[in-house]
Amino acid sequence: MSRRLIELHLRRGRLLERIAHQRASLAREVPPVRAALSTADRLVAGVRAGVVFVKHHPSVVTLVVATLVVLKPGRIGRWTRRAYFAWKTWRTLRKTFPMFDVKAGS
Repeated sequence: MSRRLIELHLRRGRLLERIAHQRASLAREVPPVRAALSTADRLVAGVRAGVVFVKHHPSVVTLVVATLVVLKPGRIGRWTRRAYFAWKTWRTLRKTFPMFDVKAGS
């Protein structure tokens, strides 16, 4: 073989080794990025669903805003805390007792 051909084979071998290292590095680094992108995708989908809901149900939005205006800020805070506590309790019940899970029964 000519010297040039041997050098090309050596260079090709080094490049293939470098590619293998880069692939291994990507395999280690991609899962956290994938998780972050998945979270961002869910957030964007939630915002889009909210916008669609507001467009299709303006009366509900008007009712919520009117309620917020009528109620005092202290009451809003109390009811927000109560709603949050009820939601957390419901989630705990669903995880603890499968009979409360609506999706599992379907």
